[in-house]
Amino acid sequence: MAILQTISTKSQRAFMATVLFQAIVVIVMVAIVFGKVHDHVDLDLSRYKTIPCYLALFILAELFELFMAYDALRLRNIIQLVGILLFHSALLVMAALQVHETRSALVHNPSANWTTDYVNGGGPGTLWQSVLPFLIVSPVVIGVAWLVMIFFVRELYHEFGWAIFHIVGANPAAKTMYQYYQVMICLLKFDFFAFVGVTMQLLIVVLSRNTAEFGLTVAAIPIVMVLLIGAGLAVQREIKWVMSASLVLMLAAESYFSKQRA
Repeated sequence: MAILQTISTKSQRAFMATVLFQAIVVIVMVAIVFGKVHDHVDLDLSRYKTIPCYLALFILAELFELFMAYDALRLRNIIQLVGILLFHSALLVMAALQVHETRSALVHNPSANWTTDYVNGGGPGTLWQSVLPFLIVSPVVIGVAWLVMIFFVRELYHEFGWAIFHIVGANPAAKTMYQYYQVMICLLKFDFFAFVGVTMQLLIVVLSRNTAEFGLTVAAIPIVMVLLIGAGLAVQREIKWVMSASLVLMLAAESYFSKQRA
């Protein structure tokens, strides 16, 4: 009932339905590709590790975008909706790259067909050809959904303008401060996805489970989460020292993760 009250207008429901539909389609496509690949190759081998990593990132991205869309509608946050559009465009690029990355991982004998080398071949009837249609569906659906979302964000911009006026009034200075506040909170939310995505890549592709770096990376997850939450509370309550400490510690965490990826 609370969800229906949050998305009460046609534009809000249409925007949420678009995000939900494309999330379901993409997750189904990703699950089919993963199932087909998992049945024929050993995903623990280094050359195949990029496949589950990309697919896991896609599922995470779709769930995250779904949450962000509902959160933006709940808060009447047009800046977050624009951020979702930018995030969605990056997701489109990632979907296109996934086709190339999957081919690089699977195809090691391009001229072979299913009778000579089903797993490593690139010809008709091979594993690569069986997953290719599902890989193509994802960027197509994401691209079409992006165009539809742009249209509805334009409609929501006019709807949410009145809601913002009720919050900050007609004071231009208050409106500017409120916009900066929304931008900061929005960036912290996207920081969460960026952190989880980078950590996922490190744990799946880069680091070995029997190394100290693997344990340190796992231990860093709750620490960074606390830093993000602390930064959000510092912005809301205007606690400068908490914000300064959070930014310094986040810089240290960024240095650590950058070193691990190098």
